[in-house]
Amino acid sequence: MSRRPTIPAEKKLRIVLSVREGEISIAEAARREKVSEQAIGNWKGQFLEGGKAGIEAGNSPGHGRPAPKRPGAD
Repeated sequence: MSRRPTIPAEKKLRIVLSVREGEISIAEAARREKVSEQAIGNWKGQFLEGGKAGIEAGNSPGHGRPAPKRPGAD
């Protein structure tokens, strides 16, 4: 099974802004772009974390951060 081509950051940004403005629902955006609702949610999280640069970097919120240390795990 092959992956779909990567959606450009500018298009992701337009989709996220449309969802944030209430012009379209996440479900409708996902259907139109043939991606999962989770993908749209990830893009939205990336945007909220880092704006346009967050989407361009493609980092999901929480990724790239060290895991918190558990007490007694040393």
